[in-house]
Amino acid sequence: MNERRSRMTHQLLSLFSGAGGLDVGFARAGFETVLALDNSPDAVHTYNHNLGRTVSHAADLSALTPRAFLNLVPAGTHPIGLIGGPPCQGFSRGNVSATPNDPRNLLPYRYADLLKAANEKYGLHFFVFENVVGLARKKHGGRFGRICSRLRGAGFNLFHAELDAGGFGVPQRRLRLFIVGLNSRLYPGVAFQFPNGSTQRATVADILDGMPDPAFYRRGLLASEIPHHPNHWTMVPKSRKFNLRGSRGRTGRSFKRLDWNSVSPTVAYGHREIHVHPKGDRRLSVYEAMLLQGFPRDYQLTGTLSSQITQVSNAVPPPVAQAIAEVIVKLLRPAGAVSAGGRYAGRGKF
Repeated sequence: MNERRSRMTHQLLSLFSGAGGLDVGFARAGFETVLALDNSPDAVHTYNHNLGRTVSHAADLSALTPRAFLNLVPAGTHPIGLIGGPPCQGFSRGNVSATPNDPRNLLPYRYADLLKAANEKYGLHFFVFENVVGLARKKHGGRFGRICSRLRGAGFNLFHAELDAGGFGVPQRRLRLFIVGLNSRLYPGVAFQFPNGSTQRATVADILDGMPDPAFYRRGLLASEIPHHPNHWTMVPKSRKFNLRGSRGRTGRSFKRLDWNSVSPTVAYGHREIHVHPKGDRRLSVYEAMLLQGFPRDYQLTGTLSSQITQVSNAVPPPVAQAIAEVIVKLLRPAGAVSAGGRYAGRGKF
């Protein structure tokens, strides 16, 4: 922590920041988020709770004007990058009820508008945009082209790729679209090369084997009463399908059991779709899902059980974010560096 304070850091703006997965990864690479925005009060509280100070704020980004956005940026800061992943359910292949009129489909354009405003004021060096791979597939090809056009119009050359979290030490099949933009004026002719990742994959056992049993949800249960970690709790296994023999081999959305020696399917849960623990007798705890997402072991989600499940499902795995951030750091011009000025004081999770 002391070493990180003494180093030069690069300041960021973060949109649709959620529980902070993308920001945690960038912080590990030497970045400092000076303003984060999300519409979930629980996610905002989680973010600030782990950072130890108030950086994240609740905001309806679908209605936030560029001027109002810039007014929220703390005085005396000079961000050089903007990161974020607009809600993606409208483009997800897993969303069987997706409709063209889903209001969430407009949020990438809002991201582009706020990006443009920030670039005009601060001369941003880069941005990172994360979303589901379905956005770049044929079904949404026209919309993807329009989004890219808007992002280029904000002043950036674009590079995009699909990255699987499994290649970055995360024991999970999680394929996501990343768009990286480099300021077309500051970095003319510079190409961004996405990290390759590794062919060696961590397994569920590498992360979860030896974990003590979690607490089961009950009304009024306090985080301080949950053993091992405040997020190590899960739903009561009421179904008769929860037993060592009965759940083996079930592959439906509601009873997808993990294999100790393999990677987890994508951690993206509905209310009753949390994956079944490899033992077969219960669902994963929130904490176990966090570890499968690559969160630090001392990170904490706040809010209700349902809210925590949503937060961990929506998060970007920090190791993937870190890998992208480390490539960006090597490209940055030295003029983009600013002093941390002690801003990392606090818990140090970021």
